[in-house]
Amino acid sequence: MQLLTATCIKSVDKDFLMCNDCNGRCVKNGSTGLGKQRFRCKQCGKSHIKDYTNKACHYELNKWICRLLKEGCGIRSISRLLRVAAATVMKRIRTIAANIKKPPVVFGQRYQLDEIRTFVKRKDNLIWIAYAIQKDTKEIIDFNIGKRTNKTLKTVVNTLVLSQAKTISTDRLKNYKYLIPPKLHRTKIYGINHIERMNLTIRTHLKRLNRRTICYSKSVAMLFACLKIYFWG
Repeated sequence: MQLLTATCIKSVDKDFLMCNDCNGRCVKNGSTGLGKQRFRCKQCGKSHIKDYTNKACHYELNKWICRLLKEGCGIRSISRLLRVAAATVMKRIRTIAANIKKPPVVFGQRYQLDEIRTFVKRKDNLIWIAYAIQKDTKEIIDFNIGKRTNKTLKTVVNTLVLSQAKTISTDRLKNYKYLIPPKLHRTKIYGINHIERMNLTIRTHLKRLNRRTICYSKSVAMLFACLKIYFWG
């Protein structure tokens, strides 16, 4: 991609350059092991070189990985488009996800809760993604990955109950009857139409969750990282 061949600092004068991160002044700061001139920003302290040979060092690589991941590209597709190793893409995805924090929950809202079925490593190793959205804003509140058991669902249900939810709408899965207080639980027809539509959107945007695809998750950790980026990244 043309973006990844751009310089990481803007030239202003032969003696110094400007940092693309903070627009601060960069001054010469020695050289790299390959003999390239290194520059250090006097404002943010970050070190740069004018032209990166290794595309994985580009300052906008993480941003492009997130964009391509959300638009239906698999790991190897991203690797081919950005011309970086697949192992580098997977490592960056885990790093990006580790730095993403779950957004704060707004109290006293109405929620919809549902599950998506997928698999990890083998088709007989079924995994469910349980997640909840706020009915009015369609924002993802919380999610969890695991077998379709009370243990997996309870993590998401507890988040909603502790937020003093007005209502929690689900399908008629019997597990919810034991986890959600009766005064909050709703199972009316069309009660989860928004999250059912969200299921389709997620399956369309994430390659590893497509119905018919050769892309699939090799580990729960990578699936969790990709979902975290898609929901909150």
